[in-house]
Amino acid sequence: QVQLKESGGGSVQEGGSLMLSCAASGFTSKYYCLGWYRQAPGRDREWIATSYYDNNINYSDKYKDQFTVSRDNAKNTLNLQIHKLTPADTGIYYCAAGGNGAVCPGTVYSHWGQGTQVTVSS
Repeated sequence: QVQLKESGGGSVQEGGSLMLSCAASGFTSKYYCLGWYRQAPGRDREWIATSYYDNNINYSDKYKDQFTVSRDNAKNTLNLQIHKLTPADTGIYYCAAGGNGAVCPGTVYSHWGQGTQVTVSS
C-alpha cells in the first residue's frame, strides 16, 4: 500500500526558511513522479514542482526562485526547501506521487499525503 507522509511544517517568522519532507512508502521501484503542491487559505491547490525518478526537477515559474526541491531515492523522500518565507506562503503543503517517473508533465497523481501546515507570521 502506497503511503505519503509530509512533515516539517509549523509556524515561522517572515523571512525565515523551512524544510519540508515527504516520506514515500509502498513503492516497489523508484520509477514514479513526485510532486509538491500547496493550498493557501481560500485558494485552489497550486503546483510547485515535480521530481522525475532521477531527481530532475521541474518547477512552476511562479515558485522556481523561492523553492528548492530534492529527491533521495535511497531514503524514498522528497524535500522542499522554502526560502524567504512571507505570510503569502501560509497554507497546507501536499506531496503527491504517480506516473512512471520518466514522463511527468501531465501526470495524474494517484497518491496524496495528508499535507503539512505552514503558517508564516509577519
